[in-house]
Amino acid sequence: MTYLYYQTTSTTGGQLKVNEKTKAEWEHLANKENWRIVQLPNGYYQTEVSNPNNEEWHDVTRRETMEGAESAIDGSIDHFNNKLEATKGPKVVKTFK
Repeated sequence: MTYLYYQTTSTTGGQLKVNEKTKAEWEHLANKENWRIVQLPNGYYQTEVSNPNNEEWHDVTRRETMEGAESAIDGSIDHFNNKLEATKGPKVVKTFK
């Protein structure tokens, strides 16, 4: 495991390299305005995200409650925000003098 980590971080300089198309998709998924919740005939709630290229919506998860569905959306947004943050490279967390 350590060797694999060393091998991947030493070849990329420790920074996640992502192409612009993927980065644009992550930015779209990290925006809450691109999400919605619909109630299904069985009473469950389905989270959906819009397609940035057209007017279609794609189902992502199903939950029993509205709160659960919104929590799932918030979790997805946090996930994609973290991925975007990782593309900025390492952060300095402590310096010594």
